[in-house]
Amino acid sequence: MLELTMAAVSAADEGATAGMLMADAPSEPGAVLRVGRDKSVCRLSTPDDWLFVSRVHLEFLCGPDGGWQVTWLRGSQADPSSEVRLTVGDYAQPIAYGGTVPLPRGGSGEIVVLDRTAPRSVNVGFYHEA
Repeated sequence: MLELTMAAVSAADEGATAGMLMADAPSEPGAVLRVGRDKSVCRLSTPDDWLFVSRVHLEFLCGPDGGWQVTWLRGSQADPSSEVRLTVGDYAQPIAYGGTVPLPRGGSGEIVVLDRTAPRSVNVGFYHEA
């Protein structure tokens, strides 16, 4: 099972947890959870006017072995207006635009989508139940 929690944070409400959204999916091959502005395909959606987030920005996909990975999907722009980084414990790494990173099995962490133009972020916490 992969559990996600998402908070959309602006400078005005940094540190607030009100409005957190949650989603989960079983660790079955082909299971998918998406994060973005398009509420019709994303289980976790951001405000419509947060254009630094693509219609479908992040895709969590369960592979054939029950392990999960996250992909920062390429949007319509050649140069994204956000940055994405993965943090697990003390380890942090950027995720490349269009890149895919495996999530630790039985682990937890956070993926942060940072707006390059304003003090806003989308914080997606994850817990992969082994």
